[in-house]
Formats: sequence, structure tokens, C-alpha cells
Amino acid sequence: MTAVQGSILGNSVLRREDPTLLTGSDEYYDDMTVTGVGYVFFVRSPYAHATLGNIDTADAESMPGVVGVYTADNLEIADFQGFPMFPAEFNRPVLAKGKVRLVGDIVAAVVAETREQAADAAETVVVDYDPLPVVTDMEAALADDAPILFEAHGSNMVFETAIGADEDPLEGAERVVEGRIVSQRLAGVPMEPNGCLSIPEGDHMTVWIPSQNPVAVRDAIVGQLGLDPAKVRVAAPTVGGGFGPKAGPYPEHFLTTKLAQELNRPIKWTEERSENMLSLVHGRAMVLYAKLGLTNDGTITGLDVDVVADGGAYPGIGAFLTMFTQTMIQGVYQIPKIRYHARSAVTNTTTTGAYRGAGRPEATQMLERIVDIAADELGMDPAEIRRKNFLQPDAFPLTTHGGANYDCGEYEKALDAALEAADYQGLLAQQAERRASGDSKQLGIGVSTYVEVTAPAGLHVEYGAVEVNEDGTVSARVGTSAHGQGHETAFSMIVSDMLGVSMDDVILIQSDTDEIPRGAGTMGSRSLQTAGSAVHVASETVLGKAKKLAAHMLEASESDIVTAEGGLQVAGVPTSNVSWADLAKAANDDSKRPADMEPGLAHELDFDGTDATFPFGAHVSLVEVDTETGEVEMLRHVAVDDCGKILNPLLVTGQQHGGIAQGAAQALYEIVQYDEDGNPVTSNLMDYAIPSAAELPSFETSNTETPSPRNPLGAKGIGESGTIGSTPAIHNAVIDAVSHLGIRHIDMPLSSQTVWQAIQDA
Repeated sequence: MTAVQGSILGNSVLRREDPTLLTGSDEYYDDMTVTGVGYVFFVRSPYAHATLGNIDTADAESMPGVVGVYTADNLEIADFQGFPMFPAEFNRPVLAKGKVRLVGDIVAAVVAETREQAADAAETVVVDYDPLPVVTDMEAALADDAPILFEAHGSNMVFETAIGADEDPLEGAERVVEGRIVSQRLAGVPMEPNGCLSIPEGDHMTVWIPSQNPVAVRDAIVGQLGLDPAKVRVAAPTVGGGFGPKAGPYPEHFLTTKLAQELNRPIKWTEERSENMLSLVHGRAMVLYAKLGLTNDGTITGLDVDVVADGGAYPGIGAFLTMFTQTMIQGVYQIPKIRYHARSAVTNTTTTGAYRGAGRPEATQMLERIVDIAADELGMDPAEIRRKNFLQPDAFPLTTHGGANYDCGEYEKALDAALEAADYQGLLAQQAERRASGDSKQLGIGVSTYVEVTAPAGLHVEYGAVEVNEDGTVSARVGTSAHGQGHETAFSMIVSDMLGVSMDDVILIQSDTDEIPRGAGTMGSRSLQTAGSAVHVASETVLGKAKKLAAHMLEASESDIVTAEGGLQVAGVPTSNVSWADLAKAANDDSKRPADMEPGLAHELDFDGTDATFPFGAHVSLVEVDTETGEVEMLRHVAVDDCGKILNPLLVTGQQHGGIAQGAAQALYEIVQYDEDGNPVTSNLMDYAIPSAAELPSFETSNTETPSPRNPLGAKGIGESGTIGSTPAIHNAVIDAVSHLGIRHIDMPLSSQTVWQAIQDA
């Protein structure tokens, strides 16, 4: 054997996941074939708000292939609580009772032998609706005369939070600038829609779902249906994207599983894209009113923010995300005084949830817009006003006004790196030339700086386990659940680095409650710093145990045992070695194991990072705006993101590029809209605009590295940073391109029509 040299960590390693993804050999839940499966199709309300009358299912029941038609009258199932902090009167009937509250509310479920038969029969269900007044605007929903969605509650306000209410943060300011910033409602639009395949097997139930968190879905199904958790398996095969909306359970999961239980046969639900746009939770949907106090030289003296958020018809975590906005309200700045007040409303729209960034993009977008507005009014350079107000590295660790416990940060370093990479001074010169020439196509330069929270409150603990098998392979178990991030590669690298085994010999086991006893899933950019750290600590513990065993077997000192290719050896004596396979066998053999050593080469733990970590960065965007048509073209986007210690630069770059693309999509293209009757007018991909690669430039990404002290890897999250940093940079760039025309602000998305109208109004 040859002793292992150096570390694999920190190097760009190709993703182990990609060959099967690219060749199409991976199996998604909808690819699964099960004997005797029935198909469920849901009858959904075409009204946003209506009293529910008689439901006539007679014609549907007589249709070919129909097994059964179910409503709240003949299928008993508990109401679903969207978020544990909210009053019970906001709970959602899984099958509508008494009234419907959004277009897409589930009124009936049809089960048939084929999906086509179920869909055809669903068309024949006749439902009596008595329309009620509708409210789709979150601010209008809080007005005294707004139609009430939940009469038992008496108002449409579901959640309220505030800090700094005892003083006026603007007192003593020499200048005060104001802005109304809208973070528009977005749809997650994962490539793979939602779905569920529930398979009863005796008194056991197996549920296959495309999920970010099978453990949480298992617990929800168990609680909802009153099942024995030991007899319910929830698992996710390959998952085609999530971005937050696939993080939790859905009424459709409960219904599909309940019907499988009732009919004692496998039942499958596959969401159509039009359903996906209605029933998969939406994101963002906040209006933020900001007032920033400053001295005449640009020093920030205080911030006053009032927020209204839209929880949708049946409030879940989306109505609570104003807490994350509150947590990150200070951003990267030294702000002496902050007052923040937020209210969340219910409306006759799709429920909102966590979507890439989940409350943090809204805080950053508001801060970076109001700072740009201040720079404009004070005649300051946008980069310099930021630099003037940054928190400095010696301020950390720091508890902010919003209650965030910042671990570490070098904000000026990231900004300087981004400005240098972009050639900021050169861009300003180019912009001046365009303006002087009177060209109809003007350049805009946008800067943003940000700090965000990863592995936030309650999500800094994660399960992990490592075991050496008797064939020499190593099994790593984690409570996170990959859906494209590269976990198999990252976790294999950690095990390989610690134990000296080939990455190909590491088997990652995840996303299956029969294999994983507990876990918080994958969201909040938490996986590497929590599950990765758990794998690191478990591998380290297994190595210590293996060294003790090898020393016993090789009659050497434990301190002389080192890792080698395929096993352990005595340092400097390659011929004195033992393979991992033989070590695993010996660990299970009483005659070969030291008397004081437990059987097996395995360790499991719940790693506790004690608190969140706080990645940060700076983005510079260059856009071109045609002042005659309003058309916006992204020319360049430079991102410098700091996610702590980097284990695999290739994975980090991929996350940066994906995040920037989603941030650009919000800035320029995406918005969910409803008409005055609550009908969604963007419920398919003909009407809901998302960019393709052809609309985006090749992003220029790099990193600074400021290791976090809160985990042994020094890692922070990266999955959401690109989105949080890019959206305000692009937003600022577009407004900068037309600011010489007197335009101060334009709401996103910055479509050609929106920008053109702003130019005409100016």
C-alpha cells in the first residue's frame, strides 16, 4: 500500500451524479411502475372565493374505469395545519368544506384505472358555487372593508412581528430618503412538478415523492392520517429540482396516501404543469416601505421599515418569512437604530412558502435599493456609500438589531474584488461616453452587497453516520436530501479525504425514512455545514477506532498508523498494512478485536453547529437599456461570493451560476399575476416568463474565503447567495441606465413594457 498524500478537499472534482443524470438512466417517482396502480385526479375550484354547495358525482362514478369519487362528505381526513405557530382557524380542509378560498382549491378526488380516465371523469363532476368577494392584494386584504377569508378569525392578518418600536430611528438624521420596494410573487417552476405514489403493503405504507425533506413529509403523513410511524416509509428517488417549494408536505400527498389506504391498492398522483402553477407554493410576495436616515456625508443614522407579506389562502411558512427578513434587516451595514414592523395577510391566492432565499432576498433587495436611492440623492458613488457604512471585520462576532449572530465577514474585501473584476472605473467611463453621445441604448451599472443566513434557526443540527462495510466500501448516511446540489460528490470527498478510500467506494444513503432515522432535509443552504460536518466527525471517529484496531492487528503503536490507499498501514512500512475490508471483518470478530473495543467500524451523531452561518458577497451588473423600446439586455454579471472554506470549487461555481440565473429571472422576467376575480393569468409557461440560457450572459464568478468557526469544515452555505446578490444588482443597473432621465425607481420585473412606460412617464 501507498500512504495517502495531501487532501482532496479544496480541489475541483467532477460530480459523481452527472453521468446517470445526463444519460437519463436515473429513476424519478413518475418513472416507477407498480402493479395494480390506480390514478387520482383532483377536481379543483375555478373560483377564488365561493360558498361551496352541492357536489354531484353521479356521472363521474359511472364513467369507464372509475374506482371511486371522493369529497369531504365521504372521505374523512383531518384539516392540515400549514404552520404550527398559526391559529387553528387557518387550517386547510384537505378536501374543501363549506367554501373555497383560491382557484385550485381541491373539491373532489377521482380515482380510476388510468390517468386519462380519472381526468375525463373529473370533468363531469358538477359543483354548485356561490361566488364571494375576492381579495388578491396583500395590502388591500388588511383594510377594514376587505372580504374576510376565515370568519372565525375575524381578520385577514395571520402574523405580526416588530423590533425597535420604542424609538424613532430617523430622529436627528440630516437627510431621509424613502422608497416602496415590491418583491413580486414568484412561482418555483422546478423542471419536475409535484407528485406522489403511495403503495400499501399489508399494514405498511410506502410513499414515493419528489421531496427535499422525506422525514418531515413522513411525520406529517403519520400525524395527518393517524398512522404508526414505524410502518410508514417515505422516500425520494431522483428529484428534478426543488428550490424550496418541495420542502414540505402537500394536501395532495395526504389525499393520495389516504386513498391508497382506503382502496388497499397503489395510488399515484402526477401533477400537471398548470396544477403546479396553482398548487405548488409560491415565493416572495412582499411590499417593503423603507425610510433611511443619513448625515449629509452619507453616514447611515437609522432605518425604518414597514412590511406587508402575502401568505396566500392557507398560510404556511411563507407568512412567517417576515421573521427571516427581520433577522437580516441590518445587512452588511453599521446602522445605529432600526425599527421594523411586518404584517402577513391571507389572500385568495396560492399559499406562499420558502423559495430560494426565503425572506433574506427581500431584506437585501430593500436595503440595496434604498442605499442606491440615497447615493443618488446625495450625489455619491454607489460603491463608496456602501464602503463608508460597512461593518468592519473586527466587529465580529456580532448580534445585530434583527437578532442575527454574525460569525465573521469581510464585506469590503468582497466589494473590492468585485469592482476590480468588473473594471468598475472603466465601466463608468463607458457609461459617460454613451450618455454624452445621446445613444438610444444606455449602459447601467448596478452594485449590490449582501450578507445572508444559512442553516438558520432550528436548522443547524443534522444527522450523519459513517460505516465501513466488510467489502471495503463505506456507507455514509445523512438526514439531508439532495435534489441536484452535488451531495454525493461533496460527502464522498469528505469520507475519501478522511479515510483514504476511493470516492467510488463511498455509498451515500439519503432521502429514505427506512434508512435515515431523522433529519431536517435540504433547504436554507444548510447541507454541507451540517450534514457534511456530521459526516466529517463520524469519519474522524471511525478512523480513530480503525487506527486502534489496526495497531492491535499489526502489533504497532496507534500513533504510527496512517491512512493508505485501500486501508491503513504503519508509517514508513508499506508492507505492514491492513485493508478496510479486513478491518471491517476484524471489527466484527471478537477474537481479532481489542477487548475494550465495541464491535463494528461505525459512528453516528447529530452534529450541532450551535448557530447559523452568514455568507456574504458583492455583485456588479452591467446592462444595456434601449430607451426607445425599454428592452433590457444583460451584458455582464460579476459575482464575488464568500461561503467560507470551499471544499469543491466546481460545486460552488455551479451553485453561483444557478442562483444568479434565478435572481436575474426575478429582476427581469418573472411575476405571478391574478385578475380582479382572483383568476391566475400566469398559470402556464406561455404566460409566465422564465429566461433560457440564451437570454443570459456567461456569469463571471469568483470567491473570497472567510472560514466560519461554527463547524469543523469552516463552511457556509452557497445555494442561495447568487440569487440574493444578483437581484438587487440587476435592479440597480437597470434604474441606473435611465436615472439621467429623472427615473428614481421601477418595480420588478423590469420587462420592456415596464421600463418603456417608466421612460414615457419621466
